[in-house]
Amino acid sequence: MNPDAGPSPSTEANLREQVVAALTEPGLAHAVDLVAWCEGEGSARTALVANHRGRVRLHADGRHEVLAGADPVADENPMAFLPYEREVADPSPPNERNAYPYAYRRLVSLFDDPDRSPDLAVVHTPSHWFVDEGGHPGEHGSLDVIQSRAPLVLSGAGVARLGYVDDHAWLVDVGPTLAAAAGVPLDGLVDGAGRTLDGAPLTQYVEPGRRKVIGILWDGGHCGDLLHLAEQGELPGIAQLVERGSALRGGAVAHFPSITLTNHTSILTGVGPGRHGVLGNVFYDRRTGERVVPNDASTWHRSGEWLREGVRTVFEMVHDNVPARMDGSPRTASVDEAIDRGADYSTMGVIRASGSTMGSGDLDSLLPDPFASRFVGELAHLQDEYFHWSSQVDDLGLQQMLQLWDSPTTAPDLTWWANVVTDAGHHAGGPRSAIARDSLRDSDRRLQAFLDHLSGLGVLDDVTIVLTADHGFESADPGCTGSWRSALDGLGVAVRDEGPGLIYLDTP
Repeated sequence: MNPDAGPSPSTEANLREQVVAALTEPGLAHAVDLVAWCEGEGSARTALVANHRGRVRLHADGRHEVLAGADPVADENPMAFLPYEREVADPSPPNERNAYPYAYRRLVSLFDDPDRSPDLAVVHTPSHWFVDEGGHPGEHGSLDVIQSRAPLVLSGAGVARLGYVDDHAWLVDVGPTLAAAAGVPLDGLVDGAGRTLDGAPLTQYVEPGRRKVIGILWDGGHCGDLLHLAEQGELPGIAQLVERGSALRGGAVAHFPSITLTNHTSILTGVGPGRHGVLGNVFYDRRTGERVVPNDASTWHRSGEWLREGVRTVFEMVHDNVPARMDGSPRTASVDEAIDRGADYSTMGVIRASGSTMGSGDLDSLLPDPFASRFVGELAHLQDEYFHWSSQVDDLGLQQMLQLWDSPTTAPDLTWWANVVTDAGHHAGGPRSAIARDSLRDSDRRLQAFLDHLSGLGVLDDVTIVLTADHGFESADPGCTGSWRSALDGLGVAVRDEGPGLIYLDTP
């Protein structure tokens, strides 16, 4: 809480306890997986997690101090539910069988922004169906391992050719890895204040150097299913990348909440939400009194405005360390990505210059016809509005990539290419559904087209490619309905619930 505007610490603690008690009632156990908050400062900072089963205090040294009942986050194994058959056999598991990787580190990061961090975070159970409150059949955002597991495939020049590897990384490692491979020295991987990043380059898989680097994000691409389909021969583009490099079966752990803008920003800055300031797809800023909604067609192009002072993007790191081109061609490019600050070329920059917004009639009329797309495998999926629009955006994204890579001489040193139809497919049906798997296949066809283009240029083996996502997915159960809203309303105090799941106390 802001001490200048909020209640006294004792009043705040009492209010928080009321909220925790209300949310951890056994009658809400089907909807509420966890409630979390932080206490203390500096080295004494702790994270607390509670649910209907018990309460625990997490310490920086890794200790779990159980305060009551059973530890709600006892299992922190980032490799849980592997091999993939284990995930398939136990989809959307309850708390007592679930895993919550690096719970302390991820929670502390969420609660470290003095103005924007919530007072409490509520985590949906994997099965919670909240379509009437903005949810979908496929969901993400949780602290749990499957919703937090993004794929990580590393390929091409300077990459260890190990195939499928039983290992994992962090999403905040991806940006530093891209930057180091593009020529940023290791001592240049710092924020604007010279502080060490939260992530580190994955030098055990990708050699630092000065090469052309391409980062590819398949938004919401489900790690287990992506690798499974690649091994089954159904995603030949992914299989081609793995053949030339390494794929981590444990993927890359997302920051919490495991949602889009939080983790796009973590990837492209190398720091967690408590430092970069994008606390969620929607959050509240106490200092400005503003409800911030960066994950919206009308605001994506403004996402850089919400980055905290001192935060640097990978595009800015490359600019600070890689010489400018004599011919004026872009050193860095950001295709269909909201967190584009510092990129020489960016889709969002074009949108900003146009004075329009994504989703507006003016710009949408310029998108290609998805019914004519050679990459959409099942036209019936275009009846889903999000899938329809995403297919258009991703086709346009491929066009931009082919233009940027018209010549290997003028191609950017660092290119970032975000794809979104995989998010649409997984939201529409959940992982392993027909529409989700077809969204992966559609994205793979676009990937193949681009890899074929690089091969035609003769540079496929000279480029470093990293493919990842921003989070995983789990399937909600239509029979697991209900809301915690009535429990909050029944307290009779001012409680702001953004997301839902980010709880701000005593806030108008």
